Amino acid sequence: MPVGEVTGGARTAVGGPAEGGAHAACAVGAPDGVHTSDGLHATAGVRAAHNGRVTTLPLLHNDGPFHLRRLRSRDGRARVSIVGAMSAPLGGDRLALDIHAEARAELEVTTAAATLALRGPTDAPATYDVRLTADEHATLHWLPQPLISAQGSTLHQTYTVELAPTARLVLREEQLLGRTAEPPGHLTTRLTVRRAGRTLLDQHTDYGGPAPGWDGPAVLAGHRATGQLLVVDPDLDTDRESVLIDEAESEAEAEADRAGDAGGVHPPTGQAVLVPLAGGPALLATAVAPTTTRLRHLLDTALTHLRPART
Repeated sequence: MPVGEVTGGARTAVGGPAEGGAHAACAVGAPDGVHTSDGLHATAGVRAAHNGRVTTLPLLHNDGPFHLRRLRSRDGRARVSIVGAMSAPLGGDRLALDIHAEARAELEVTTAAATLALRGPTDAPATYDVRLTADEHATLHWLPQPLISAQGSTLHQTYTVELAPTARLVLREEQLLGRTAEPPGHLTTRLTVRRAGRTLLDQHTDYGGPAPGWDGPAVLAGHRATGQLLVVDPDLDTDRESVLIDEAESEAEAEADRAGDAGGVHPPTGQAVLVPLAGGPALLATAVAPTTTRLRHLLDTALTHLRPART
């Protein structure tokens, strides 16, 4: 989750107004989590429901470092921003988010800042579990800012996604391996997506520290930013070949839009591939780049390649 600065292992609270003039949501339950000798244990949650006219947010559960704020709706979707109330995750922390879009609800969840994984006062790994559920005809967008794996940290992150057959999902995750001029910590992630009770995607990654070959040509090839964009939508056209996108293409397109022409050639400093998944109407873009800015360009460019199914 978004974090403040940490000094000597202490947790520092952060504040500030919500984006877009939003107002703070009411906390439900104990907002301070459970502090143990091994770290902080906290679970926050969001539940979105459709009342027949619009999407409402009957539950915003703040806990530990998670402070949930309503944002102005956009394109009919209710929106929530996660603001960091303290530095986290630190070593030993056990953090979880439960996000549920009920039938016909439309929900977008983002974070106010990057998540910074730090070493903390214990050598135990931190865990950060995100559980996403979308019921029939629901739409769920999970669009956080990047996760930064700082030197000395150990973080195990999991995403568990449950989708009804008619649900729609847009999930973006981005990782930056190490801050400027420092090596990364040890970061493992697992993304498991089930649609209609069947596994659509089960993916595990392991970066930094003891992981063998993580920086080699077969994995990151020297890049320090990596991420992916998963789109699941019954209306997607997935009868297509894979698409290779390089950073030169995304930068050139952006420059052409600004200049009003197609001039300019940019060196390829990152790449992405967009592929259909065999288990359902889903497309997955996976990208590597030297910076998070260029990584975002690649993932945004991948979105422009999406098109609805043929009728």
